Amino acid sequence: MEIHLIRHTAVENPENLCYGFAEMPLRRGFIRDFEALEMDGDYDAVIASPSQRCRLLADHFKYHYLVDERLREMNFGKWELKKWTDIPEEEINPWYKDFVHVKTSGGENLIEMQSRVLNCWQELIQKKDLNKVLIITHAGVIRLILQDVLQFPLENMFAVQIDYGKKVIINENKGLFSVKKVNV
Repeated sequence: MEIHLIRHTAVENPENLCYGFAEMPLRRGFIRDFEALEMDGDYDAVIASPSQRCRLLADHFKYHYLVDERLREMNFGKWELKKWTDIPEEEINPWYKDFVHVKTSGGENLIEMQSRVLNCWQELIQKKDLNKVLIITHAGVIRLILQDVLQFPLENMFAVQIDYGKKVIINENKGLFSVKKVNV
């Protein structure tokens, strides 16, 4: 199976707001961003995060797609749509020190996010009737899938750059994986 993971295109976030589960609009002129993408049309299945920034991309290319809640970005809870600089230090500093285990205020930690994302991933790769799949999602989700495939420490997931509107292509064959392309 060939799996294409694409991050939604750039968002409009001049205030540097914290967002994950929250809806964040795509930047002005996002249609031009969509038109610049090189997308295939021969997917056996297309799955999208429920976030509008992902569904708009699927709609633009007129894909018939399923929405899966497990493909959402991290839930930042009470931090959602706050400026990063406005999040109290006593809340954010413990998270900065251990974002893997420390929950965001009213949200989730990385272990919880990993559990839901990998639940979806494992379900997908068990399907034997699919040859080519597209997942439209977020940087955090893509990083977690790469972390699972490549088995690097979870603490290092932010060392992987996932660009807006770019794909990661992974091949799966009988439980063996190869990462073919990143940020294409």
